[in-house]
Amino acid sequence: MPLNLLRVVGARPQFMQAKPLRRELELRGHKETLLHTGQHYDDNMSRQFFADLELPEADINLRVGSGTHGEQTSRMIEGIESNLLSQRYDALVVDGDTNSTLAGALAAVKLHVPVVHIEAGMRSFDKKMPEEINRILTDHVSSLLFCPSESSYRNLHSEGIKQGVYLVGDLLAQCFKEFREKAEARKKNVLTRYGLNPMQYVLLTLHRAENVDFPEYFEAYLKAIATSPWPVVWPIHPRAEKNVARFGLVDLAYGDPFIIIPPVGYLDMVALECASLKILTDSGGVQREAYHLRKPATVLRDTTEWCEIIESGWASLYLPGQDPLLLWKLPDVSGLKQEDLYLSTNVAECIVDIMEDAFV
Repeated sequence: MPLNLLRVVGARPQFMQAKPLRRELELRGHKETLLHTGQHYDDNMSRQFFADLELPEADINLRVGSGTHGEQTSRMIEGIESNLLSQRYDALVVDGDTNSTLAGALAAVKLHVPVVHIEAGMRSFDKKMPEEINRILTDHVSSLLFCPSESSYRNLHSEGIKQGVYLVGDLLAQCFKEFREKAEARKKNVLTRYGLNPMQYVLLTLHRAENVDFPEYFEAYLKAIATSPWPVVWPIHPRAEKNVARFGLVDLAYGDPFIIIPPVGYLDMVALECASLKILTDSGGVQREAYHLRKPATVLRDTTEWCEIIESGWASLYLPGQDPLLLWKLPDVSGLKQEDLYLSTNVAECIVDIMEDAFV
């Protein structure tokens, strides 16, 4: 008997993780309804990600857009609940730590629909981050929890979550491996489009609420990054772009060494990562991609749930107030370990095997 699943997505890493699992489910004759909350509220960007990843359009798009955490999450819960009430699903599948993740989990568990959490057990141990709250709450109501790393597996056990917990590897890593060659084929065109030379620029992503929603913090980051000896290419997130104007940071953000470009799709972003000298990011997905490329990175946070990357030496943490020269230090990569920290082979296959055993 085929599975009937509701998959909730809403942001960049979730689109990427949807691809390998969707393909595996289709190969085995299972049904997956894809519900896009619209949390990634630039419709053009969402469509570009779906096109790059060769994903069909979402079956349902709630188009919730931006708003406070409460406003956004409540609209999502209402829309997801309505769909769950309209038909029977064997389980609801969520990824990661976004408001979409939490909304899906809360809507499902209250209707007694099993919750499957992909990328479970991740912890930054910083409850000031909305994402930390989202992933903790989701883990504690989930029936199946798929961990990408040994540390995430241990985190769940330390919190008393031991049933339904599996160490399967990282779906994002599986997707990245599959699309890397296609992205690298775009490098020349992407660099020409933005007037860039390979290995002569730094790539920046800066969008998390705790970094860009507070003017003193946002300005301090931009001032530190402005000391770069290389051009800094910044595909600017809508939240950051709005706050640059709101906080009077236009002259700083649009001056040297920043090269601000519109948000880019998945393949163009990976192409920019491939050709960069170094990556500065506050994104969990981008810091993992930097690691898979063996690209030096600085994580613009005081902690990260992807702690193995920091411990490996391929990335470091940075907060305003530290010496900006730390941002531009390039490690001696010849002395860094090259083995993969995250399983990236047959991750989707393993997840579907376990769901079949649990729900069929």
